[in-house]
Formats: sequence, C-alpha cells, structure tokens
Amino acid sequence: MAAIRVELRIHGRVQGVGYRASAARRSHQLGLSGFARNLDDGTVEVVAEGEEMNVDELVAWCRVGPSLGYVTRVDVVRGPARGGLRGFSID
Repeated sequence: MAAIRVELRIHGRVQGVGYRASAARRSHQLGLSGFARNLDDGTVEVVAEGEEMNVDELVAWCRVGPSLGYVTRVDVVRGPARGGLRGFSID
C-alpha cells in the first residue's frame, strides 16, 4: 500500500482542549509522521503522512477529536507522500 499525505484544517472548539497533543498521540500509535499546530483563526492544522489505511484512521479521529473539544468541520486535502517528515511534532 502506498504512502499518502493529508493536510487537515480542523474547525470548532479545538484550541486549548488538548487537541494537538491528542492528535500527536494518535498519530504515534498509527505510525504516522507529521505535525499539528494552532492557527491564528482558531483552527488546528494537522499534516500527516503514512500508509493510507492509518492516515484514514487519523482523519476519522480528527473528525471527533478529544473529549474536551468539539469539531464542527474538517477540511481535507489528500495527495502523495512527499517525505521529509520524521516523527510527529506539536508546533
């Protein structure tokens, strides 16, 4: 199975609720590389690369998020993996 990349923008109550740390834990469990960061408009950006099945699991998790958060929408851009990402960081 080929590696893919997703670029996600998560809308809702997603800052200050542990969203990035939870996304990093889930990504680590799934063996994905990438990062999560807060954006100035109150959304969270998640970029992840790895096996398609595992990336799809992360996207599904991002639609729900941690228990303290509330996700209203997830914008998803999919494409081939670009490489260069190591581990999963919180920016």
